[in-house]
Amino acid sequence: MDKYQNMKALLIIVNAGFADQAVEVAQNCGATGATILSARGSGAKYSSFLGIHYEPEREIIISVVSQDVAKNIIDAIDNSLGKNTPMNGICFTMPVDHMTSLKKE
Repeated sequence: MDKYQNMKALLIIVNAGFADQAVEVAQNCGATGATILSARGSGAKYSSFLGIHYEPEREIIISVVSQDVAKNIIDAIDNSLGKNTPMNGICFTMPVDHMTSLKKE
C-alpha cells in the first residue's frame, strides 16, 4: 500500500494580507508546512479608484496533507476565513498521485 495514497494538495485562497492567518488555521488543524504565493484575481469583481480599475490581490496557500486533515482545515477555513469574512477565503483539494519528501522519515 502506497503511504501517500490518502494525501491531498490543499489550496487556500484569501485576500492579500491574510495568508498568515490561514496558515495558522491550517497548522492548528494538523498541517505541518505551507507555501504562500502572491496572486491576482481575474473574476468579475474589481474595484475602481479615480477611474482606474484594479483587480484585488490574493494569496494562495498550498499544503500537502492527509485526507482527514484536509477535511478539518476546509471546515475551519469555511468557519473562520470564508466568503462572508474580510478574508474572502476559499479552499479546495486536489489528489496527490505521487510525491517525494525532502524530510527524512
